[in-house]
Amino acid sequence: MAETDLSKLRINRDAASATGAPRRRLRAWLMGAVIAAVLAVAYLVRNMTAPVAIEPATVSAAYPSQSYTLLNATGYVVAQRKAAVASKATGRLEWLGVREGSRVKQGEMIARLENRDVTATMEQAAASVKLAQANLEQGQAELNEAERNFNRSRDLLAKNFVSQAAHDTAIARYEKAKSAISGYQASIAVAQANHRAAQVGLEQTLIRAPFEGVVLTKNANVGDVITPFSSALGSQAAVVTMADMSTLEVEADVSESNLGKVKLDQPCEIQLDALPDVRFRGRLLRMVPTVDRTKATVMAKIRFEQLDPRILPEMSAKVAFLSQEMPEGERTARTVVQPAAVVQRDGRSVVFVIKDDKVAQAAVETGAKIGELLEIRSGVKPGDKVVLRPSDQLHNGTRVALPTK
Repeated sequence: MAETDLSKLRINRDAASATGAPRRRLRAWLMGAVIAAVLAVAYLVRNMTAPVAIEPATVSAAYPSQSYTLLNATGYVVAQRKAAVASKATGRLEWLGVREGSRVKQGEMIARLENRDVTATMEQAAASVKLAQANLEQGQAELNEAERNFNRSRDLLAKNFVSQAAHDTAIARYEKAKSAISGYQASIAVAQANHRAAQVGLEQTLIRAPFEGVVLTKNANVGDVITPFSSALGSQAAVVTMADMSTLEVEADVSESNLGKVKLDQPCEIQLDALPDVRFRGRLLRMVPTVDRTKATVMAKIRFEQLDPRILPEMSAKVAFLSQEMPEGERTARTVVQPAAVVQRDGRSVVFVIKDDKVAQAAVETGAKIGELLEIRSGVKPGDKVVLRPSDQLHNGTRVALPTK
């Protein structure tokens, strides 16, 4: 049997490698092209949908007075007529008839100290007055009787029916009765003076309002000991603090370097921190004629042209000193925005209002400039967020990204 040559059955690996290499290169090239296409599409999609970075601005309200403002100052609302109401007497507070915010009239009793001892003294003085008046009536009766006896004795002496000695006794009795009347009248005056003193002592235990106003603070309660100067431990001096609300004005510090910009009776505009949306008309009433050397300022007192019940003492205030009186039509707030937020699109003035993470184009009607801001008559309202210096990429519905803080 012939032997088989197995060496001829060997696989030619060099030929297989020569035909497979181009196929692998083709597959790799196709795979790379697909990946590049996917990345390019993803890049385009991302660029088309990526939010546009913007700088926001807020639409606010401003007053035209900013164009007439010469100087700004800060201060506080104060009442020129204010009092810490206390008692001249010393005693325990027995009754308190007011609280914070109570309105009182001049002379109205607002508190009372314990006054039973003073009341008893006054009643005793009143009784002394009545006793002195009774003594005067008795003395008057004695004087009348002595006068009648004197007249009778004089007639009898003329007829020699009585002796001269008896007549002299009648004269002495009459003179004594007349002098007693003067003493009784003096006693009445003393008793009345003592009664008035007792009344004053009683009145000092009744604490009354010195003027018409409003109670600001209550400093004592029923049972507290009230002393004129609060010298005793645990005692109070002032029962309440009250102010006349019709005398409210603003005290503001003006730098001495700016005194040339202010003058008496100058129109002012007052803004209270508690009422930021309201402006009050004011007028410079007077300047305190001294300089605070520690602050290099002079205190100016500005009165309100018209008081408002919402104005309270010690409110923080900002005062704008104006160059002229504001016209009636320019005393209301105007809607304003930074001029850089307004751009021209298709021949119209527009702003881009930020709503959530997108913007909406809004046509606006512009007005005059108020300071560095631009008046907006229609299209937006105070509080709206708009885009500052909007780019050409912004359109209705464009997604935006706000700057991170």
